[in-house]
Amino acid sequence: MNVKETFQHILDHQYGRPSGVLGWVIGENMIRQHKPETLWTIEQLQLQENERILEIGCGAGFALKQIASLNNGHTMTGLDLSETLLQSAAFRNRKAIRQKKLSFVHGTVEEMPFPHEQFTAVFSIHSIYFWEDLFKSYNEIHRVLTTGGTVLMTLCDGKDGEDWDSIKKMIRDEWIPLMEQLKFKDLCVLEGPISRGYHTVGVYGVKS
Repeated sequence: MNVKETFQHILDHQYGRPSGVLGWVIGENMIRQHKPETLWTIEQLQLQENERILEIGCGAGFALKQIASLNNGHTMTGLDLSETLLQSAAFRNRKAIRQKKLSFVHGTVEEMPFPHEQFTAVFSIHSIYFWEDLFKSYNEIHRVLTTGGTVLMTLCDGKDGEDWDSIKKMIRDEWIPLMEQLKFKDLCVLEGPISRGYHTVGVYGVKS
């Protein structure tokens, strides 16, 4: 493995589970890079008052800070694999944590440490690329959602006008059928913003 390949390997690992100083830098960069689709995702959730919200792959906590600023009585939980980013998220959201509106949890989407039907809304932004088992993950999402709860997963499906056919095929042939199998309703793919040339979409559903 040459120097370039070694560095790329390090970056690939860091984006999946950022750690140390480099992980902190990556977390802050992701906030800046993903701000348009983050704000769009929050808007698409159409949150009502007093929601119980889970963000999977919360990173450095920017999205949950925006939701906390709405002051609509929400209680929020952020889940992430990276202890480095959870520390950054906790610092960024220290006021909401003191007010007991927000907590952060270290864990995986495949085995979430939450009771059944704890959340009214679950969302994630650019984390599905790192999920090891889509079926197991969505079973867990279904388990922790209340009946009538909403799920919205944001990801990229193209760049600079070019479609990523493999991602579109996965959404059409694997993701949506899986959600149908789990009895999610009102399924749709929402068209998101163009961010740094990347085309974003959101896969949305409601637990029956």
